[in-house]
Amino acid sequence: MDSSLIFGYLGALVVGLVLGLIGAGGSILTVPIMVYIVGINPVLATAYSLFVVGVTSLIGAIRNLKKKMVDVKTAMIFAIPAFIAVYLTRLLLVPAIPEHVFDIGGHSITKDIFIMVFFALIMLLASFSMIRGKKSITLENQEITYNFPLIAIEGVLVGVLTGIVGAGGGFLIIPALVLLAKLPMKKAVGTSLLIIAAKSLIGFIGDVQNMAIDWLFVLTFTAISILGILIGMYFSKFISNAKLKKGFGWFVLLMAIYVIFMELG
Repeated sequence: MDSSLIFGYLGALVVGLVLGLIGAGGSILTVPIMVYIVGINPVLATAYSLFVVGVTSLIGAIRNLKKKMVDVKTAMIFAIPAFIAVYLTRLLLVPAIPEHVFDIGGHSITKDIFIMVFFALIMLLASFSMIRGKKSITLENQEITYNFPLIAIEGVLVGVLTGIVGAGGGFLIIPALVLLAKLPMKKAVGTSLLIIAAKSLIGFIGDVQNMAIDWLFVLTFTAISILGILIGMYFSKFISNAKLKKGFGWFVLLMAIYVIFMELG
């Protein structure tokens, strides 16, 4: 087996661990692993990421449902507009992006570079919100309230962003669930996995119609990620909510800097 594939599959295990621990961030690792380690085209990598993160998140969501750590009503309110947005984005918008986007400072910005840099900018914004965001004291028995319009708008926004960069969007979904639906952090993590699973897999359906999929690679990567998420979910119960949130923010920030350096450095 090629050494790049071996390291790629080791990365798949880490993807699952991250999803299991914090309910997000899997796609933040998946896309760079596939692009920089395995050598897959960024557009195809974002498609593969949707499938890998979607299936892996579904396994985690099922486990959390059994533990009653998922708010299904909130998931549905958020997910329905996101379903539509991500499917249409992958089916129509991504294929419409030109191969040569624009020139800046004498450098040509291609479709691949544009997608990866846009991906990194979203990661930067998410990291700042997680690291410096206002603290919210949410008790486990606090009544859940629903800001329907804002939750729906957030769902559309995350759906479009998910469609463009192939990210599950957990780094945007979790803060939204905590702030807009007043979910406790760990319940927001469990709920985000269900949303990510459904939204990512529906987005991938839009890709199947446009791309040739290497199913052996995708299914192997996914199986290893599933092993990782099961391990991560076990260890997550030993880590506090505050450490999960802040640690995740720093992790996203470092990954964003790395991607920008790789593309523009």
